[in-house]
Amino acid sequence: MRRRSNKSLINKKVLFLALVAGALVYTASGQSRHSQRGTDTDGTILSVTAFRTDKKTEPIKPSDIFLYENGIEQRIKNFAYDPSPAKIVLLVDNSKTIPIDVEKMKRAVMEFAYEIFDGDQLFVIGYDEKPEILQEWTDDAGKLEASLANLRKRGNPNLFDALSAAMSEVLVPLMPGTRKASIVIVGDGLDRDSKTKFDQVLGDLQNNNITVYALQVPDRTGGAYRRDKPKAGAAIDQLTEGTGGQAFPLADAQAAAKSICDELRRNRYLLTYTPLNTSSFDVRRVLVVANEGITLRAKNAQPPNVK
Repeated sequence: MRRRSNKSLINKKVLFLALVAGALVYTASGQSRHSQRGTDTDGTILSVTAFRTDKKTEPIKPSDIFLYENGIEQRIKNFAYDPSPAKIVLLVDNSKTIPIDVEKMKRAVMEFAYEIFDGDQLFVIGYDEKPEILQEWTDDAGKLEASLANLRKRGNPNLFDALSAAMSEVLVPLMPGTRKASIVIVGDGLDRDSKTKFDQVLGDLQNNNITVYALQVPDRTGGAYRRDKPKAGAAIDQLTEGTGGQAFPLADAQAAAKSICDELRRNRYLLTYTPLNTSSFDVRRVLVVANEGITLRAKNAQPPNVK
């Protein structure tokens, strides 16, 4: 991944990690048993979005939640509210044919700067054939706005490569100290020529408990068939639903940014369980449901726990 100034993220990573090392030492020491694959010595961990729709005020308890892997009910060991700050990567499709203008892209990104909570931070990447850093971690709206002056349209969209880079080079290095990690795609989901396969990137996102949201643009191809990869709209659906996120129309960017930031701060929980009667060497379909009056979202699969 490169910066607009042609300096690569890889070259910047040493400096970046040095700056955050102090913070990571503290958070990692408190969660040293966790791995980036969402497991610890006490079991497997899922990030869950949960909220009440029944107007009751009591906390959501483990006894309100039911978890199944491959249709087999699992024993939930803990279900606890996660008060930690969010790390949000905004992944902006700035390819030449994306059917929105640059000013709309900028406004959509800036809505998140106005909605994040204390402690939350944003990282902005624009992508065409290559992902490029527009802004490293910040909560400063002025700095973010200035960085967007470099946003421009060119080339073709390689979404899956950009997702892989954002995950492996930006979010995973913050783990295990950072639990509340998410990516917001600003685009239509079209991928032209990524070397990264769709199933690979979706599985990696699920393994690392990274939630994908989208500010979705109408499909520029009109739903055209894609060889060896999902259609643009289907890619957005599978990425968001498969990781427990949501897709919103770009036209509703202000409401979408508020909804995403609010739920990351107020409605995120960590669910811990020990898988029973299932194999970690196979894909396990995950279903999390709750008592009436409670709405849940979580990833829908645990990929094989093998390297």
